[in-house]
Amino acid sequence: MNLPEFLRETQAAVRSQMRDGALYEELVFSGIVMDHMSDIGMTFEPVECHFEGKVGNANLRLSGYSLSEESDQLDLFVNLYANVDVPTPVPDAETKTAVEQCLRFLSLCAEGKMAPKLDPSSDVRSLAETLQAIYDNLEQIRVYVITDRVAKSKSFKTRDIGGKAVRLEVMDIERLHRHWSEGKPRDELVVDFTEVSGAPLPCVFVPGDSDDYDYALTAVPAEALRLLYEKFGARLLEANVRSFLSVKGKGVNAGIQNTLRSAPERFMAYNNGIVIVADELRLGKPGDGSAGIAWLKGLQIVNGGQTTASIYFTKKKYPDTDLSRVRVPAKIIVMRAQDLAKEEALVSDISRFANSQNAVRQSDLSANKPFHVEIEKLSRSVYCPDGVGQWFYERASGSYNTLLAREGTTPAKLKALKEAIPTARRVTKTDLAKYINAWDRKPHIVSLGSQKNFDNFMAGLTPTNGQEVPLPTVADFKAMIAKATIYRDAQKLLRPMFQAFQANVTAYTVALLAEKLGNRIDLERVWAKQGASPELLAQIAVWAKQVNDALHSSSGGKMVSEWAKRPECKEAVMGGSYSAPAANIPDVRAN
Repeated sequence: MNLPEFLRETQAAVRSQMRDGALYEELVFSGIVMDHMSDIGMTFEPVECHFEGKVGNANLRLSGYSLSEESDQLDLFVNLYANVDVPTPVPDAETKTAVEQCLRFLSLCAEGKMAPKLDPSSDVRSLAETLQAIYDNLEQIRVYVITDRVAKSKSFKTRDIGGKAVRLEVMDIERLHRHWSEGKPRDELVVDFTEVSGAPLPCVFVPGDSDDYDYALTAVPAEALRLLYEKFGARLLEANVRSFLSVKGKGVNAGIQNTLRSAPERFMAYNNGIVIVADELRLGKPGDGSAGIAWLKGLQIVNGGQTTASIYFTKKKYPDTDLSRVRVPAKIIVMRAQDLAKEEALVSDISRFANSQNAVRQSDLSANKPFHVEIEKLSRSVYCPDGVGQWFYERASGSYNTLLAREGTTPAKLKALKEAIPTARRVTKTDLAKYINAWDRKPHIVSLGSQKNFDNFMAGLTPTNGQEVPLPTVADFKAMIAKATIYRDAQKLLRPMFQAFQANVTAYTVALLAEKLGNRIDLERVWAKQGASPELLAQIAVWAKQVNDALHSSSGGKMVSEWAKRPECKEAVMGGSYSAPAANIPDVRAN
């Protein structure tokens, strides 16, 4: 799918949600982009949070935010949606204006000047108070401009806001297409070592014996790693491993920092080094006539994230740290596999085996678990009741797009494939975990975000007493899809009903539905109809309003998105008083 086609499809998705009752095209587009960035590990669990207004003479804008679990990393999003159907440039001046408006919002929040000017009941007020409280402890701040147009500049000079360095980036339709089409954001990370370290890196290069990879051993100057982290940030670490690695002192990081400060010349002896995966490598000559690594494309650090981040943050906190004598041992694996699914499985295995100290995200290391393999097989063999359509279980990132590219070899074949397996029937591993955990009455776990929720889901599939969890059957698969359908129908219904925290309201409402009617819901009927009945959706709407009230009333002024993660919230909301279900809902069996 080329860029114009991708743009048209994205706009079609926006307009589809508008037909379903969404209030603003801009907010729909924001949600699509932020969710995708979260899925690929570029940001944390996003929250839509729209604000546009003036404080004094300053124009302020915000479209959403994302905050790490430790509240030490913050992403802010500001939208430049133009509703264009062909690739259209966006002037840098317009992008810079949006950046400035978002930075002013951030600055006023940090200074404590924003919250008093906002309605105490608004979600923006809660965010402003939170940012004021945590600002001093933030270690990473990024502002993203998201747009359906094509930006000339994808990043801007880092800014200082209240003593914090704020990185400025653009996620335009071109960049989004690159990520979406390839299924791996590392493609855009290109490193020229003649620029970042002054010369190619001396190395031992070993051509691979198989078609899978080539291999090189080198030592990377710490200053080069620091510059790379400054430029690319967490994207350098997360494209496939997808684990935001905090640099807060937990033993290992404290030791790295101490070595950098007190014994930099011993760093190479003390440190285990890093493992790098790349898509392309170019060799050069460092100056002594030997081989050296001049250039890498698609660079991703799959092991050594703590080392890399610690180098950056140590130098930032202690500017007098001498990195000139620090070298980091590095193993570089250059991928040669032509099959995307095979390549991603190999990268996942490399990540899993290379990481012995720090956890990586479960969702990316679990693709080959028997449960997921079996669900994928079922999705390829089970047809919808019409005998033509299918659901697609995306076990490996990017596999849906790979299917379209592999089998949609002509316009007619591609059209038929998209009709049989539309994107609306694509379910990822984290999607499925969300739907099932909500149905299992775990809305507080769902509210933790896709990765934490997935971890919990996988823990429930861990073999006990040496016995493997039974693999899903055809009936199990249909029941899972029925639950997914109910969740998605609820999500679509509730999105225009609430201005904020729709994700939390949806998770808690589905959990309440399961609590009140779960055993009586006729999942076979939902599968047969490929959707919930209007009567069931009407009941969901009634309970959603009551759930929303319960979330806010029980929060005690806390930000609802954070309160929803706590077991106390689950107890308060699920234990509340709700109206009786309506009679004669066709999806509900009689007692």
